[in-house]
Amino acid sequence: MKLSIRKVLLHTFIGVSLLVVALVIAVGFYLTIRQFTYVAKRNAWRGEGSFLLKSRPPESGAALLPPSGTASSAPTLGGTELAPPATLTPWDGAGRVTLLLLGLDYRDWDARSPASRSDTMILLTIDPLTRNAGILSIPRDLWVSIPGFQHGKINTAHYLGDAHKLPGGGPGLAVKTVEQFLGVPINYYAVVDFQAFIRFIDEIGGVKIDVPATITIDLLGSGSATKKTLQPGVQVLPGAWALAYARARHTSGGDFDRAARQQQVILAIRDRIVSFEMLPMLIEKAPALYQELAKGIRTNLTLDEVIKLAVLGSQIQPQNIRSGVINEKYVMFGNSPDNLAILLPIPDKIFVLRDEVFAFTGVLSPLALGSDQDKMKAEGARVVLINGSSSGDLAERTAQYLRSQGVNVVGVQNDSPQIANTTITDHAGRPYALKYLVSTLRISQYRIYSKIQAGTQVDVEVILGEDWAKNNNLP
Repeated sequence: MKLSIRKVLLHTFIGVSLLVVALVIAVGFYLTIRQFTYVAKRNAWRGEGSFLLKSRPPESGAALLPPSGTASSAPTLGGTELAPPATLTPWDGAGRVTLLLLGLDYRDWDARSPASRSDTMILLTIDPLTRNAGILSIPRDLWVSIPGFQHGKINTAHYLGDAHKLPGGGPGLAVKTVEQFLGVPINYYAVVDFQAFIRFIDEIGGVKIDVPATITIDLLGSGSATKKTLQPGVQVLPGAWALAYARARHTSGGDFDRAARQQQVILAIRDRIVSFEMLPMLIEKAPALYQELAKGIRTNLTLDEVIKLAVLGSQIQPQNIRSGVINEKYVMFGNSPDNLAILLPIPDKIFVLRDEVFAFTGVLSPLALGSDQDKMKAEGARVVLINGSSSGDLAERTAQYLRSQGVNVVGVQNDSPQIANTTITDHAGRPYALKYLVSTLRISQYRIYSKIQAGTQVDVEVILGEDWAKNNNLP
């Protein structure tokens, strides 16, 4: 019996929308990666270098004070309090669109905890104008400023947002944290659970993966029966195996190896979905499958927006998808005062990676020709120099020299307390200015800070210390 034109169109639209849903699910597994236990306490502290302040999830049953100004009540549904909806940067339907995808820590997810840490995050971006897309992996242990809470691991933002029922809950605070850290607007978020991912992979008949080396994976559950060993070579993995492959922890590169495997599976899912032989099946099963999978996804995407993104995503060619991982090249390894392993970001390197993945067009494209100095000049970052040394004219002499090199120095100040080491703070995500100034002024990697601020009048702030006053080649 033939379907009506209206029903065919409906099934086609839902089927196309599954491309985006599949992408969300594909990345969701990536985010629900590692089980771990926090040292459960909340304290505040201040130190040198990249260490500032932090807050942590409490032990089970312990109280965690909300940030100042947090509302004490929230709407409820069935007796359960809900956070008010998030207010994110609206997408105009024509410009670049960016989604933050999150997955819950397995321990929290399995225990159905009301507030959960996220596991590693991923940022997806699509540029309708250039028809390119990017995937940027963000490790869970990255040490960042969490709006309203001070510094902490980036995965605690989701926990704090849900625990305090902030606007948008956990996803809302996670979005704000990533926006502030990377200096990019985020339009949408999605949180995906394990079962939704497994269900969808099984529905499409698994994913084809070229396993590069022998690896032991742990399926969800416990006991020796859950362990499987994959041999090198091309093979089709069912949902549970694909998830376990992505979550595998014990390889020489640790989390960074895992991030590469996760992106490998993401692209394999995309290849499987857009292949011609999958479309009839997806369209046929679309209505029921969409409803089933939607139960495992928490998102601010509407169906209309899903359809728009699905159509857009289907037009992106594989060679126009760029991927990047914030790995050991972009961080320093450190420990918090309570001896937790953390990753300290190197902002100038991370911002260059961000631009490479986002493939921005124009003179500042990472593919643009020219030296670092040429790119710094084109970037035009507004730089302020502050004298923190005992040399009264140091800021003026440094400003004169930097201007001669093309640096856009817009202000000089002489009212700072004296400091021993020169520091630099990026307020607007200006990688080329940051890189050039760090090299020229010989700034220590431990004195590089990132504090992205919307609407700032200053892009980069440099406080000149005694080290620069005693060791410079200024005229």
